[in-house]
Amino acid sequence: MNLFFIAGIGVAVFIEFLLISKKQKSVSDRILTLWMFVIIVHLFLFNLLFTGDIYGVPFLMGFEHPLPLLHGVFLYYYVAFVTEQLPRNRKILLLHLLPAGIMYGYLLAIFIIPLSAEQKIAVYRSSGAGYEWFNLVKTYAFSLSGIVYVIVSAVMLRRHRIAIRDRFSDLEKVSLRWLQILTYGLGGIWLLVLLFHSEQMTFSGVVIFVFMIGFFGVRQGDIFAHAGAGTAAAMPPEESAVPSGESVPPKTDHTASRAETEIPAQKPGVSQDHSDAEATEIPGLTSESTEQRKKYTKSGLSDEAAEDLHAALIAVMIEEKLYQKSDLSITDLASKLGVHPNYLSQVINQREQKNFYDFVNFYRVEAFKRLIESNRNQQFTLLSIAYDCGFSSKSSFNRCFKKETGLTPSQFAASLSRER
Repeated sequence: MNLFFIAGIGVAVFIEFLLISKKQKSVSDRILTLWMFVIIVHLFLFNLLFTGDIYGVPFLMGFEHPLPLLHGVFLYYYVAFVTEQLPRNRKILLLHLLPAGIMYGYLLAIFIIPLSAEQKIAVYRSSGAGYEWFNLVKTYAFSLSGIVYVIVSAVMLRRHRIAIRDRFSDLEKVSLRWLQILTYGLGGIWLLVLLFHSEQMTFSGVVIFVFMIGFFGVRQGDIFAHAGAGTAAAMPPEESAVPSGESVPPKTDHTASRAETEIPAQKPGVSQDHSDAEATEIPGLTSESTEQRKKYTKSGLSDEAAEDLHAALIAVMIEEKLYQKSDLSITDLASKLGVHPNYLSQVINQREQKNFYDFVNFYRVEAFKRLIESNRNQQFTLLSIAYDCGFSSKSSFNRCFKKETGLTPSQFAASLSRER
């Protein structure tokens, strides 16, 4: 077991080295770097206690006790900065460190400073005799802190997942799924604390948590390459933040309807046959809901301006096939139309009854369906056609197609073959 803890410390040190050597570190990177340092110190002190070597360095006794109060705080800090969900007054963030600070102050006053080395050793050998109430309060404080911060972080990540659907047409690089897994992993560690009250099992969980950070850091690069980068745009500004004087495109001559949607144009390395099929009909629009009207009560966008913007949006999607751009964002589309992203988001939510992600992927699915109906495209794989339509991965393609049609792409293709 000692080798297991040593391995965990080694991996943590390696991760710390990668984080320190990373160039252009964001605030979230610095938080993770500091958090990993705390984990290294925590594992090191526990290993000394586990092996009994702590009795050879009694001046270190007591410093390990408040450290569990910091892990939940660092998780909250990291998630808050990565997803841009920070309090308006950032000084409030320092208050989260107060419980650990109070515990350190208490230990310095009654244990670390006043007691001799022999007295400290005696307390440790007696499993905290004379400090029973402190150990009891400490256990409940650790459990409460861990549970609260894991729940808060999970809620923030869920809010992030919802928000990015109104900002991005591809969620693969901004979903922070790895961070969700790490959050649940930390929650699992606190579950071990509550169920078993065993420091050995708890710290085994910490080592596994370190391994998870290393695994996701290497596998995705989000931690070591660009953690926290590009996520600021994921959180939508408040609707009331839209400048009242922001321009909305005037009514245009575009009379194209969804029924006039064309097949996506050819991309390099793909046969021209991909664009030879005929037009396809796309379902009509749905009306505004009461919920959407309440959401945009304070919006400065008039009904007439919203109608004009919606017409321009449909026209540009049909004529320029912007859905083919796999990383299309609402900022890109709003810039193309010359409007504030919040106005565009409002129009899509109200007029289409969809978020931006579903709106764009609807066009991609329709383009894919029309392409595979052409006999000339039978030589191409379903995935290659999906990539031409703007999908960036097999998983997102399958998920979006099943949501829109109720069938998998293979099932849909098979149904076409039976009809031929």
